[in-house]
Amino acid sequence: MALLTLCACEKEIASDEETSKVEQVTVPTDADGNPIKTKKFTFTLKGDFTSEWKSVTRANEYMSADGKEMTDVWVLDYMGETLIQQLHQSNTDDDFGVPVMNLAYGSHHVYIIASRSTGATLDTENHIIKFTKVLDTFYKDYAVDVVSTSNGNRAVTLNRVVTRLRLTFTDVVDAQATTINFAPTTWYYGWDYIAGAPADAKTDHVVTITIPDSEKGKAGLQANLFGFSGADAWTTDVAINSKKSDNTIIGQATLLDVPFKANRISEMSGPLFGTEGEMTLSLNGTWDTAYEGTW
Repeated sequence: MALLTLCACEKEIASDEETSKVEQVTVPTDADGNPIKTKKFTFTLKGDFTSEWKSVTRANEYMSADGKEMTDVWVLDYMGETLIQQLHQSNTDDDFGVPVMNLAYGSHHVYIIASRSTGATLDTENHIIKFTKVLDTFYKDYAVDVVSTSNGNRAVTLNRVVTRLRLTFTDVVDAQATTINFAPTTWYYGWDYIAGAPADAKTDHVVTITIPDSEKGKAGLQANLFGFSGADAWTTDVAINSKKSDNTIIGQATLLDVPFKANRISEMSGPLFGTEGEMTLSLNGTWDTAYEGTW
């Protein structure tokens, strides 16, 4: 923690409690090998979040979206290509969404990820964070030049970096159906936080959803799949089927050239149980305005 304790004469020092979770990776030094002075920065994270049910006793009331709270925040401080320090917060922390770091004088890129995805793996060597299950995720590459007169209180707006496939099955769910399985030809489970681009692409990876007994015999069952996406639209095919408990296929469909982009839902609807079919789709709208189609 040398960067946080040396050269106190010209820096604001965060309390031990505020900095205890910061992992110091590198101590930046000047041309003479002396540690560079630092200044305390407090980041208040905001984005496409709401605060409908967030406790007012918590540090940040803006860490939920679509009624669901983010569960984790990662903050990675880089100077050039060098990782200086990193921080991970969970939603059980009192300071969740308000990370504090001492930043060395000089130019920084502070990469911030807020997510409720599960099964996270942070690979700093390849600057990728990936998940076993992707859910709503927000991100910001925050560039800042730190000098002695810098304002250390920063409000940072994060942007959504996932797309969402929402399937609505218009026919009645077969009483013997136990699962719905869908497999995009290409789907992204990770994010390159330096490039600001989707990563960890999987090909024909099958995602299985168990059908609740309460939905059998009803029409209108919905299934959702989140994946990482950049701002530019791209397309992929999606294979869907429903199976019985003995793995027998009840019905299936193939969606061709479904378009996706960050911060947009691609909404598809059509029959599944006891049907086979495929179709080619064209853009009709954008979470922004939804993409809609049938098969």
